[in-house]
Amino acid sequence: MKRRPNIGLIAASAATIGGHSVQARALEAQLSARGYDVSYIPIDIRLPRWLRQIRYLRTIVNEVLYLLTLHRLHRCDVVHVFSASYWSFLLAPAPAVVAGRLLRKKVILHYHSGEADDHLTRWRRIVRPILRLADEIVVPSVYLEKIFSAHGYRTRVIPNVIDESQVRVRERRPLRPRLLSARNLESYYGVDTIIRAFSLLKGRFPEATLTIVGSGSCERSLRSLVDELAVSNVRFLGAIDPASMDAVYDAADIFVNASVIDNQPVSILEAFASGLPVVSTPTGDIASMLGHGKAGLLVDSTDPARFSDAVASLLDDEEASLRLTQCARKNLERHAAATVCEQWRSLYDDLLSAVGCNQEVVVNGV
Repeated sequence: MKRRPNIGLIAASAATIGGHSVQARALEAQLSARGYDVSYIPIDIRLPRWLRQIRYLRTIVNEVLYLLTLHRLHRCDVVHVFSASYWSFLLAPAPAVVAGRLLRKKVILHYHSGEADDHLTRWRRIVRPILRLADEIVVPSVYLEKIFSAHGYRTRVIPNVIDESQVRVRERRPLRPRLLSARNLESYYGVDTIIRAFSLLKGRFPEATLTIVGSGSCERSLRSLVDELAVSNVRFLGAIDPASMDAVYDAADIFVNASVIDNQPVSILEAFASGLPVVSTPTGDIASMLGHGKAGLLVDSTDPARFSDAVASLLDDEEASLRLTQCARKNLERHAAATVCEQWRSLYDDLLSAVGCNQEVVVNGV
């Protein structure tokens, strides 16, 4: 009996809260349900608590243990590597790509970072040899496809996946001033802009609330900003397990995002799926995701006053908000699990067929 192909997924584990982990786990579940044999190799190794507190030592130990796990790729037919940028690229994707090629496997580099242009420019000499080793470079958006093309690389676009069955959807009627920010607390996600905009919004809607999900290096300064502005009804929930986010989305009425560096945020897709109207900067692929204003409100700057006005406009016109969410849900069709998994199946099929692997591995009929 012929076996189905084994896909080696290299990505962050569920312990690392973020888009890569969410996407990798979602893809693993969907591929497994379709009969693929999936080997998940996490780039972050679970270390003792005392060791995690020693900054450089933990990185060295994690890297050594991670490299040792790459021997598992010998049983894979396709090595599917999730990739970010800068040092993360060197520490995790690069070794997996090299190992895959040494083992004569087909290698896919699945690149997600919104910092791609700067990364490919400043790290060109380091990045180019690794990218050339990949049989295929996959990006989730046309935005990244254009950036890679400008640097001389051919890519294939396969959008991020979302399983709508895992998200509770409801119509926000009446629409209440209950705002949600669900991005990591780093400077490039502009959570400070959201807090300042919320402070202004409170002048018109004193009952407004803001829930902030995520963790990061800016948490202390953001908490200080809340105290400085003396703004009430702001909750920091910290990092939330993806499995628990459904309840967080359901409790909110408006999703806000002010990132200055981005690509195709999974959190916005999840907001769409839950029926939340979205107000966001147009960074990266976000303008396309929001249908250039038809599936969400776009704010062309990080001016808190403009953000506050955009949110207020939704609260003042409930019907317009509903039209946005209806359009957003239609835009989710290209991110549906069945649609996205078929694109991955087709790519795996193409790669394996190129070396005659279909004589040994079943890739059709899934």
